[in-house]
Amino acid sequence: MQDNFVIINARVVTPDGVQEGASVHVESGHIAGIGTEYPQKTREIDAGGKYLFPGFVDIHSDAIEKGIEPRPNTFFPVDIAVFELDKKIAACGITTMFHSLSFAEMEVGLRSNGKAADIIREIHQFRHKLKVNTKIHARFEITDHGAVPILEALIQEGQIHLFSFMDHSPGQGQFQDILSFKNYYGRVYAKSDDEMDGIIERKRLAKNNGAPRDIARMIEICREHRVAVTSHDDDSREKIHWLKDMQIDMTEFPVNMDAVQAARELGVRVCLGSPNVVRGQSQSGNLNAREAIRKGYGDILCSDYSPMTMIHAVFALEQHGILPLHEATKMASLNPACAVGIADHTGSLEAGKDADMVIVNHSDGFPQVLRTFVAGKEVFATC
Repeated sequence: MQDNFVIINARVVTPDGVQEGASVHVESGHIAGIGTEYPQKTREIDAGGKYLFPGFVDIHSDAIEKGIEPRPNTFFPVDIAVFELDKKIAACGITTMFHSLSFAEMEVGLRSNGKAADIIREIHQFRHKLKVNTKIHARFEITDHGAVPILEALIQEGQIHLFSFMDHSPGQGQFQDILSFKNYYGRVYAKSDDEMDGIIERKRLAKNNGAPRDIARMIEICREHRVAVTSHDDDSREKIHWLKDMQIDMTEFPVNMDAVQAARELGVRVCLGSPNVVRGQSQSGNLNAREAIRKGYGDILCSDYSPMTMIHAVFALEQHGILPLHEATKMASLNPACAVGIADHTGSLEAGKDADMVIVNHSDGFPQVLRTFVAGKEVFATC
């Protein structure tokens, strides 16, 4: 049974601005109203002048892969990794999480078809027991033909909620040259130079042979089942134009300013990493997310590999004079919710939507999540 209550004396962050000293009335897990009036004898939660944010919607986080495989070839049970990460996610103010799992048989670690599919099916079995709304983002390496029938089955079973195309072939995208590709995968997964050469050659052959057919098939089945589609590490205007031609309306982590500018011109949403915003630079030396957003070329923030950075990125955008707080907040809540088709019930503090909310203290200049609610149920509190 859902609790009815009202959060009073809050700085409520809405899509249009920050309402000072406002209240948010919650009934049966939904927002009944925002303002200064509410029914008498309703249980009150005094926010004490602190911020009340909408719960964040994180459409790309591969932290789950590190949770299951924290070191190369060292694995924890999926349920332990997911439940423990779920608690951390709630403490970060994220109320809807798209766990990102890669289908990339020719890469390493968890990024294999069988393991990724098994993890998704296991999460599906117990996701109703988790604190936050839990969904799956499947990442398809376009050189992996064997993943296609597995992904088709998962989509038909309703177990995938966002689908992205990846191409980690060296010479484009994230890895502009072979050396950067070898340094990353060889170092992280202790692969020899000969092993890396074998991976690169297999990718080259697959990309030249069946990749276009596989891409077309996956787009077709995603559309058939209304699964949102995005692309990963796009590095040129030509790739953005290709997305537009294929009716794909989102690009994740574009690697340079030319690509994000083209996306803005063509109406393609741009998803950037919150760690990049917090650090002020890309870990791989690519696009600076702060500068892209300053120029008006960013729409969505996702945590990428670090869920804790979402709240810090929102405040960083305000503190650096890049966006007003409510606009920065939309990048982590309403905008991603719109991109994946769930904005009808979450992503903003508006009457009728689920009461996915976060109380945040920022009195000392450092954001601290104090309480997190999912559909009106408190799933995290500091005391």
